[in-house]
Amino acid sequence: MTKILFICHGNICRSPMAEFVLKHMAAQAGAADQFYIESAATSREEIGNDTHPGTKKMLAEHSIPCSKRRARQITKNDYESFDYIIGMDDANTRNITAICGGDPQGKVFKLLDFAGKDRDIADPWYTGNFEETYADVSEGCKALLESLV
Repeated sequence: MTKILFICHGNICRSPMAEFVLKHMAAQAGAADQFYIESAATSREEIGNDTHPGTKKMLAEHSIPCSKRRARQITKNDYESFDYIIGMDDANTRNITAICGGDPQGKVFKLLDFAGKDRDIADPWYTGNFEETYADVSEGCKALLESLV
């Protein structure tokens, strides 16, 4: 089983969006049992909070199931537990490696790396554009799933 941990700043917008999108895509592909997928934050700002309403709305518009959850912060132990630790932007990947003490096993990526794009996924907390974020997250998750199945 491949274990994937998506990371963003607060774990209420982008990383849970990626978590639910990839779970849905894997289920649609008949590969759900091949993956364990979670999400977490680099910061402590939103710990305990549920997914942002804008993310929930975007997932609902695309008929993607979204369960109630609580934001959490990545820990150093997560580095050993997961095969892939995937941030949404450069700041996320820098903070992941700082929290985890580096990336000696080469597990840390940005989501759009899998789609061959060297750019960040914009944070809709600041932009308000959940549609743009959804498009980027979907593109990255599709490419990630294709690379793993």
